[in-house]
Amino acid sequence: MFMTSVGLAVAAIPEGLPAIVTILLSIGVTKMAKRNSIIRKLPAVETLGSSSVICSDKTGTLTQNKMKVVKTEGVYDNINNRDKSFLLKIASMCTDCNISYKDGKLFVEGEPTEVAIVNAALEEGQNKDEIYREEKRINDIPFDSERKLMTTIHKIGNKYRLITKGAPDVLINRCTNIYSNGKNEQLTRSNSLKILSKNENMAKEALRVIGVAYCDLEMIPQKIDTSIENNLTFVGLIGMIDPPRKGVKEAVSTCNRAGIKTVMITGDHIITAKAIAKELGILKLGDIAITGEQLDKIPQNELERNIMSYSVFARVSPEHKVRIVKAFQNKRKYCSNDR
Repeated sequence: MFMTSVGLAVAAIPEGLPAIVTILLSIGVTKMAKRNSIIRKLPAVETLGSSSVICSDKTGTLTQNKMKVVKTEGVYDNINNRDKSFLLKIASMCTDCNISYKDGKLFVEGEPTEVAIVNAALEEGQNKDEIYREEKRINDIPFDSERKLMTTIHKIGNKYRLITKGAPDVLINRCTNIYSNGKNEQLTRSNSLKILSKNENMAKEALRVIGVAYCDLEMIPQKIDTSIENNLTFVGLIGMIDPPRKGVKEAVSTCNRAGIKTVMITGDHIITAKAIAKELGILKLGDIAITGEQLDKIPQNELERNIMSYSVFARVSPEHKVRIVKAFQNKRKYCSNDR
């Protein structure tokens, strides 16, 4: 009987063990789901439990990524309807959005920032597809996170039009003229400072700001590269709002109470990033916000030593993100108790 019992026990354990483990894991997942936590890989819970810093992108993570154009600005104080219509027209032409019709309704599909621009242009009666029939797009230089610009080239009759949109503080350096009241004027230092000031003021309102410029050419350049993004005429600024995602502020507060530092890393303008970070409780009194350009001037060992002082990184490239994460990982050299 003893040998039979041992035999039954050995035979029963392998059969029952997978079922028992599965049931226990299911119970655990059910309990976590009730607390709004669904984990695909359970070891991730242990990793998260030992974390002391969370680095997050802004757009689509901390914010809803549902852009809407709420403000347009020209070079001078008040942009008139004519200039506004032209600004939104050429901005919508410099996008990769698709316009489609479903059940009799118009839909714009694409990257949220560009969707917002195309929708704003449609409200002004400027349909990108209809414009393309007369001003056909023949080439482009895709957006690049380092140069922060995108360019499209269009054929208009016997001439060509080059349209560039992107970060205003970068774009203004490629311009030699400004557009106002349907005419081109020479870009002066005073006008350049006025544009940058407007950009900062819009950014302080937590708006994502896009600058738009163009250049008419008699002949298309033989070589299509970033060298053609020069001698442009600056048209205006487009400001979009991207509201914070619901529950993010509370989540950041929970992390703070748990001793976890939340850091924002974004490609947006630093003033926009700071405005959102303050609203969400990420940027607190005494914290530092810097740009990728400033980050380039800081040696890695110095960054690692002072990394906990920074809460916002703006205008960063993918290479900057790697540096930042490595600095947080290596801070244990200077704070041995942190993980």
